[in-house]
Amino acid sequence: DESAPHEVMLVVDAGNGQNALSQARQFNEAVQLSGITITKLDGTARGGVLFAIAGELGIPIRFIGVGESALDLRPFDAGSFIHAILPLE
Repeated sequence: DESAPHEVMLVVDAGNGQNALSQARQFNEAVQLSGITITKLDGTARGGVLFAIAGELGIPIRFIGVGESALDLRPFDAGSFIHAILPLE
């Protein structure tokens, strides 16, 4: 249906680190991704791979997962994310 919203989203585990970049490259070549969701940012993973994916592939980060439930899936906000991993205060 042409009028339906269309999104080709790759969901990656933040714990995969740089392997997530490789996954994004391969999936993007196959299906032309329109967004990335990264999960498990509530653990030890810091999510640095987001910079690599956005910088190299130019694919927008749409959502981040910070817990176990669907309610823990949040829209990605670059400013908040940068402040969380690199507090300037």
